Amino acid sequence: MASAHSSVSRDRRRAELREFLRSRRARVSPEDVGMPAGGRRRTPGLRREEVAVLAGVGVSWYTWLEQGRDIKVSEEVLDAIARALLLDSAERAHLYLLAGLNPPQARAAASVPASPAVRRLLDAWSPRPGYIRDRHWNFTAINDAARVVFGYGETDHNCLVSFFTNARYRVVHRHWAETASEVAAGFRADAARYPDDPEFDRIAAELAEVSPEFAELWARHDVAEHTSAVKAVDHPEAGTLTFDATLLPLPEHPGHHLILHNPRPGTGTRERLEKLMRARNLVVSHPG
Repeated sequence: MASAHSSVSRDRRRAELREFLRSRRARVSPEDVGMPAGGRRRTPGLRREEVAVLAGVGVSWYTWLEQGRDIKVSEEVLDAIARALLLDSAERAHLYLLAGLNPPQARAAASVPASPAVRRLLDAWSPRPGYIRDRHWNFTAINDAARVVFGYGETDHNCLVSFFTNARYRVVHRHWAETASEVAAGFRADAARYPDDPEFDRIAAELAEVSPEFAELWARHDVAEHTSAVKAVDHPEAGTLTFDATLLPLPEHPGHHLILHNPRPGTGTRERLEKLMRARNLVVSHPG
């Protein structure tokens, strides 16, 4: 049964590959790629042999690929075809998937300020905590609710560093000790995605010098992936606040993530949170 399903999936992928390449070829004119028009054409776009020349592959091989035949492809050849057909990043990733390869990882953007649209989202999320971090876990935006609930101040610039060195955060975080190993393991997993980036090692080395707990955990070489978590804090004014935290990637800035905290149902967190924020004159209406 599994074999039959695999065969159907493979056939469907090849059919999609065939139609995708044909449609991309049809939209590119010879003039778009610096080639002479070559007289009247029966169909719009480039000819197969022209794509093959531009990509540096054999005409027969490219024809077989476009026909969806069972041939081996490499990342280098797919990249050459993507350039020949003027594919954008999303189309290039789609080509990889249809050819049966994992798409190349998008290059993470350098730390950039949050866009006005995302900042408005963070503000509208209040009185619920939210913030944005870049690939090195540096904060690029924090809403007022996150500062009030988690105790983030002007000296908090990095999520990892604050977790291990911010005394206010450590006191209020109900399960700090249990969570610490997951936090360190998550940072190591992210660092592995960028082996040529020395900033991860610098952050870890400097933090290890001031936090024995982090140094011990970092030496374990544990890794963990998580896109959600339950976060509980014992706030000195509001009491226990329990949140479902969700990590959302920001596609327009690869490597950046939006982390939103939603009061956990049945815990009374929403009511206590709204009361706390009203006392600080920071309540923003939130639907639902």
